Amino acid sequence: MCKNSQDLICSNAGTCLCGRCKCDDTGGNGLVYGKFCECDDRECVDDETEEICGGHGKCYCGNCYCEAGWHGDKCEFQCDISPWESKRRCTSPDGAVCSNRGTCVCGECSCHDVDPTGDWGDIHGDTCECDERDCRSVYDRYSDDFCSGHGQCNCGRCDCKAGWHGKKCEHPRSCPLSAEESFRKCQGSSALPCSGRGKCECGKCTCYPPGDHRVYGKTCECDDRRCEDLDGVVCGGHGTCSCGRCVCERGWFGELCQHPRKCNLTEEHSRSLCESADGTLCSGKGSCHCGKCICSAEEWYISGEFCDCDDRDCDKHDGLTCTGNGICNCGNCECWDGWNGNACEIWLGTEYP
Repeated sequence: MCKNSQDLICSNAGTCLCGRCKCDDTGGNGLVYGKFCECDDRECVDDETEEICGGHGKCYCGNCYCEAGWHGDKCEFQCDISPWESKRRCTSPDGAVCSNRGTCVCGECSCHDVDPTGDWGDIHGDTCECDERDCRSVYDRYSDDFCSGHGQCNCGRCDCKAGWHGKKCEHPRSCPLSAEESFRKCQGSSALPCSGRGKCECGKCTCYPPGDHRVYGKTCECDDRRCEDLDGVVCGGHGTCSCGRCVCERGWFGELCQHPRKCNLTEEHSRSLCESADGTLCSGKGSCHCGKCICSAEEWYISGEFCDCDDRDCDKHDGLTCTGNGICNCGNCECWDGWNGNACEIWLGTEYP
């Protein structure tokens, strides 16, 4: 009657008296308890401070549950970001923290692994948004039957090969064109089918995101999102967008019509606003106009407020920076709505053609 599930008498942390466990209590603080003495809160005591969970959490059955802003086995480490920022970083596109499939620790998600053996889990992604189980017709983690054998699993969504469709690529599609002919029709002047912004089926492009009028054209060659800045303002409010390029109003110029031709600042004041922290004008990689840096056009990859960023640091997919589905912001891809991944290569929108 005193044996636990591992056949240990009182979990080796007590003695059995008449069929009941009497747990060790050498310190008189009652840290060992449970029907089989299975809970040992001494495991929660911080060796340095001798406090339960370092004074920053509560102990339950030998495990620390930390207060917001603290982490570690004994809540001994403090996050270098606020609890609000930590939650923001862990929030997935559907609004759930770690997609309800993981634990948020200091702004990073630790995804639950469905395999008790400890092998690589089917759940992954920065916010645990990807679940590869959704790509299998019958779930068996040791089977390679992804997308019915007719596609590639991309963050829990099947990207079907030409000639197949369905949520798990289970349905054949009839098409009079060969795969090569279909590819050529979708390619146009781009190196990629549908300009890397859509899906090619039987020689016709379906642009991503579905229903977004900003991405259009026979081969999805026009992307008016490129006319928007990080705040979503089109051509700086001083121009119109035509097939992904800004046509500026009179008196304005720049890729996003962000620079006025006339300037009311003195040359000295203008230059002072263009100096980086080390006193260099536009980091030595651009010119100053009206207090703003205009980065060298010869080095296309130079960007940033002081021309201090290198867009070559942004991740690429299929040879495209941010896969063409986001803006490179100082070495990091800022993905447009519906896209995720280091290179914005993963489509997570609610509609999926």
